[in-house]
Amino acid sequence: MQAGQLDTLAREAARLIPLHLRKLLAAPQRFERFSRRAGPLLLDFSRQKLDDDALQALGDVLQQCGWQQRRDAMFRGDVLNASEQRPVLHTALRAAESRLASPAPADVNAEIAATLRRMGDLVDALERGDAGAFGIPDGITDVVNLGIGGSDLGPRLAVEALSNCHSGRFRCHFLPNVDGHEIAALMRRLDPRHTLVLLVSKSFTTQETLLNGAVLRQWIAQAYAGDEARAAAHFIAVSANVEAAAALGIPPERVLPMWDFVGGRYSVWSAVGLVLALAIGMPNFRAFLRGAALMDDHFRTADWRDNLPVLLALIGVWNRNGLGYAAHGVIPYLDGLAELPAFLQQLEMESLGKRVNAAGGDLHQATVPVVWGSVGTNAQHAFFQALHQGSDIVPLDLIGVVRPAHALKDNHDALLANLLAQGAAFALGKTPDEALAEATRGTEAERGALAAQRTFPGDRPSSTLLLDALTPESLGALIALYEHKVLVQALLWDINAFDQWGVELGKSLAKSILPALTTGQVPDAFDASTRGLIAAIRALE
Repeated sequence: MQAGQLDTLAREAARLIPLHLRKLLAAPQRFERFSRRAGPLLLDFSRQKLDDDALQALGDVLQQCGWQQRRDAMFRGDVLNASEQRPVLHTALRAAESRLASPAPADVNAEIAATLRRMGDLVDALERGDAGAFGIPDGITDVVNLGIGGSDLGPRLAVEALSNCHSGRFRCHFLPNVDGHEIAALMRRLDPRHTLVLLVSKSFTTQETLLNGAVLRQWIAQAYAGDEARAAAHFIAVSANVEAAAALGIPPERVLPMWDFVGGRYSVWSAVGLVLALAIGMPNFRAFLRGAALMDDHFRTADWRDNLPVLLALIGVWNRNGLGYAAHGVIPYLDGLAELPAFLQQLEMESLGKRVNAAGGDLHQATVPVVWGSVGTNAQHAFFQALHQGSDIVPLDLIGVVRPAHALKDNHDALLANLLAQGAAFALGKTPDEALAEATRGTEAERGALAAQRTFPGDRPSSTLLLDALTPESLGALIALYEHKVLVQALLWDINAFDQWGVELGKSLAKSILPALTTGQVPDAFDASTRGLIAAIRALE
């Protein structure tokens, strides 16, 4: 944002900071004016520290940035990722389910459609137990997804969230980390002859994925008396590097593509979602795409005042740059969405965690807050004390589901009651007089001390997102909502949301440290701390 735009936010913030959310919420028709619906999602932002004038000021900044042009350029396939000279076309992955014509290049749409058909053929064959045409043995019962980052977080979130849609045909497992404890435990539980391994890596050079793949390959080969060819039949690759997959004995018919125009954290809609398709079946996978396409259509057509992704982005910018909050919490009140905070950490912090603008110049404002969170009601007994009465304010997204996938009404009513109560408590708080009225015992000084401890300042903003039910469609819409939020915030902050150079430095250093750990030959170029830690580790081996 430009200096003048930041000055506008500062003026609005100076006007609103003295107004407690109690007063804002008392305004006529507050909920009606500050809530919007798109498909199966309802967004209530009436508990944000905003009024009509502040929202209009944010909208004016948005319009000055030309948000519609940036939005349309993404859907069209223009080069938005300038540092890597790539288009950004994850929306094309679900365009076939859209009611609007796809502006993406025809060859891209055709390749995506062909890949989706191949996925469907593979899933159908495995479900029938007749995947011999793909060289896969019969009797597969377990699927292990080997991928990290976007090759794990999105599929894992969706598989866990949609457990009520699982066909029951396969048990799905995830191994993102190179830590050997988890893979050793998994190998103790599974039968290698009935296990299918999905190697998901765009470059086919990802250390964690390939190392875990080699371990599982050896484990399966041992079950076949060392027969490497029979072991290779248990592997499917999702990669842009067909040659590297072939070198591991995975033929082209068992390699599904990844593309440079889809970033890893946006890839669950592609063949990266194969594990999800195996868990819930292709009809449900297509419904998942359909939910995302519904949000795409909404984002492409709704005025900014009614546009859920735009409103979420404006709220995020307001809380970060107007009110100065450095963190953002995500609290899903549904165990099935337990992985959502971790997914959004990557989506938002990897995309927006930049300190220079898209042209490499200095930024005028802070960018992404620290995103964190956990499942309610568990979180209420962990860190909510600090959120309610601590010295820092953390705006929240409180996420719930209206209709559960079970018949335990009392449980669900209690869950929703907690969600609604926490949003009210954060906003309204408890005044010193209200706290003092509850303190009925002790001396006046003791009552005063107790009242001070039981006072809640309130005035802590939150948005509430309600899903009608947790279905493939609503989950797809929810994920796409946050994807588009990121695009709009990147535009407002003038940063490239589609590269992630900050991921690379530590990975490259790890490659140079690994030989030193194994050989003990530590280069003098290493810093003193690294040299000392390597020596300490080797002394205990």
